[in-house]
Amino acid sequence: MVCRLGRPLLCIMIATWFACILAAYDVTPDAKPLVELFEARYRAAHTLQATFLERYTESSRVVRVEAGTAYFRRPGKMRWEYEAPEKNLFLVDGKTAWFYVPADHTATRVPARMSADWRTPMALLAGEMKVSRVCGGVQLAALEKAESPGNVVLYCEIRAVGARSQKSDSTETSSQRGEAAEAVFFEIVKRTGDLARVVVKDSGGVGIEFQFSNWKADPLLSDALFRFSPPQGVAIVNGELPSGIGSVNP
Repeated sequence: MVCRLGRPLLCIMIATWFACILAAYDVTPDAKPLVELFEARYRAAHTLQATFLERYTESSRVVRVEAGTAYFRRPGKMRWEYEAPEKNLFLVDGKTAWFYVPADHTATRVPARMSADWRTPMALLAGEMKVSRVCGGVQLAALEKAESPGNVVLYCEIRAVGARSQKSDSTETSSQRGEAAEAVFFEIVKRTGDLARVVVKDSGGVGIEFQFSNWKADPLLSDALFRFSPPQGVAIVNGELPSGIGSVNP
């Protein structure tokens, strides 16, 4: 898991998914109907379920691949069950984010809004499903290509980047600025709005990619699925914010 292995977490960038909610929102005309389709596809569902494949890269080199099943429930709950290459659990119960490593008999907890874990961008699916809450601007991606025919990739200018750009030139649109080195991409099925892939990239060459399949809308999910009950003998560790998060300036 990201936190346990001590990988770079892009703390400032990921923290803005929860901390920065600005008024400005710029979506290009060609991207607008796709954003609306994407939002509509998931907004009506109270619960969601999908299988996922996660790739972590450094300098375009894949250093780890993990797979499992993800569950989402509104408001603000999600559960990521990792099955391969080892069993791990990432769970947000609405208030607390838990990282459980069965092999280590250890569970780490941190307030959900302070979690800098890579999976937190997908909290969009457990919230109001408003792309404007996480993206300062959206346009069709020019550099990131869709992996499957019939899909389209949307470039999301994350709000921290957008805030810096707008300070430098408030009259410049996201399409004029182009795609930043720190970016988030959503690959969606053009016909249905299904989320096929999420890619997060850092200017330092660190990235993570989630591929999704087998989406289920409103599956019957037990409330217990979104509660973490530590097994007997598991040590509970209070997590700490990595340096830099506290200095975020929305």
